Amino acid sequence: MVALAQTGRTGAAPPAATRRRRPQVRVGRSVTLLLAAIYFIGPLGVAFWFSIHDRLHGGVRFHEYTGVFSVPGLMDSFTLSLKLAAATIVILLVLLVPTMLLVQLRLPRFRPIMETLCLMPLVVPPVVLAAGIFAVLGSGPLTSGPLATIASDLQETSLPWILALEYVILTLPFSYRAIDAGMRSIDLATLVKAARNLGASWPTLTVRVLLPPLRTALLNAGFLAFALVLGEYTLATILQYTVFSVWIVTAGQTDGQLQTALSIMSLGVTWVLLIVIGLFAGSRKGRSRSIRRRKTA
Repeated sequence: MVALAQTGRTGAAPPAATRRRRPQVRVGRSVTLLLAAIYFIGPLGVAFWFSIHDRLHGGVRFHEYTGVFSVPGLMDSFTLSLKLAAATIVILLVLLVPTMLLVQLRLPRFRPIMETLCLMPLVVPPVVLAAGIFAVLGSGPLTSGPLATIASDLQETSLPWILALEYVILTLPFSYRAIDAGMRSIDLATLVKAARNLGASWPTLTVRVLLPPLRTALLNAGFLAFALVLGEYTLATILQYTVFSVWIVTAGQTDGQLQTALSIMSLGVTWVLLIVIGLFAGSRKGRSRSIRRRKTA
């Protein structure tokens, strides 16, 4: 009886210890989240207060937010950045997705080579890239002759394709990782075999079988490209194009509150896109889980 009583006591001890640990874990998590919120949200709060504080008359005013779209040059630079972002995303996905599918399905031995090439832009500074572009565009074949027209079209101020191509190079490592993670999460070989056995052609297979499971990965890659294009400054400054980031810095030389307000608004747009992508991915996972439960039931 004594042994049974001791056994019962020892068996009841771990749950009590666990209950004592849980409040400590919760307090530790709360403190960590509070410190993280102060670290990340604190500077934003201070910047927001600086953008709405009326230094001349005191009090608060939201003129920098309500009248921001009437500032000369803002919409032109923002529209140019949106065009560059759209062109960058289209070129990036058109080049990257078919190549990665080909390597994943038919040429797996070339995977290390492709990964190395896609990660190379991380070790090439943007200043060096811009200097190389200047050297190429200033070379003899591109200053006269039939190639001069192509070089001039690439540098058109309404939509500088040369800048979009450079953005493709800069976003390549991040977009490659996002798409590669999506491809690793599904069994592409099995999907291809099943679709081919059912008589699907390669265009139909790619559009209706392979791309839908990769939708979230493609959205993540496009989001990374959009965020980089919207905030990139070095290449646009060196190549002398007034994109949104360059215009913010230029406007900040005369109005610091306007510069802060625009920076907060651009950051808010990026956060909204990130939340939308997260909700979209979560809804797709929820639908897939419900379909699996129905099939198992």
